[in-house]
Amino acid sequence: MRVGAAEGVAREVSYKATAMFTGLVEGLGTVAAVVPEAAGLRLEIRLPEPMRHERCHVGDSVAINGCCLTIVAINRDVWSFQAGEETLSKTNLGQLLSGDRVNLERSLPVTGRLGGHFVQGHVDGVGTVDDIMRDGDWVTMTFRIPQALAELMVPKGSVAVDGVSLTLVTVERDKFSVALIPHTLSVTTLGARQVGDAVNIETDILGKYVRKFVSVH
Repeated sequence: MRVGAAEGVAREVSYKATAMFTGLVEGLGTVAAVVPEAAGLRLEIRLPEPMRHERCHVGDSVAINGCCLTIVAINRDVWSFQAGEETLSKTNLGQLLSGDRVNLERSLPVTGRLGGHFVQGHVDGVGTVDDIMRDGDWVTMTFRIPQALAELMVPKGSVAVDGVSLTLVTVERDKFSVALIPHTLSVTTLGARQVGDAVNIETDILGKYVRKFVSVH
């Protein structure tokens, strides 16, 4: 597949293995532009200062709010991505506006440390913030989700919300809660979320395989 890189330089982007992530956000990017295209959107994301010095290339994988996308162009401190109809239908990326903040995480290198849990960047669906309960600097946040996603969750298990690796506190028929420490609130988009906001949900891959195994035996 041939794509246009920055300043008119074209590169070949070859097929590569599926990327993996940890759910540990590296920085908060800012949406510089949202450009409609024939089959979706082109997202231009301005990098936070710490990530501007990292070596990345056209074709690299990056999780944006937990959704794995490919860099299609680099122009100084702005990375561009394309999101198709399938991605827009399963995530909150289609709701982004210029100036919005997004969670960014580059794919996990083979020699990297797994500090969160295995996150594929394949969003299962969109949930909504149902309740925010504050206790000092801590927050317990509850999300309402489709029942099919709740069936893949267990208390003390893992979930990725907008790409952030979190531990489940409670799980009910159509919602779950997580406890957010001050650090998580300050370095991710979760600190700015309000009741009613849409968030990307990716359940733990282990739960998907267990349900598949049980359903066929």
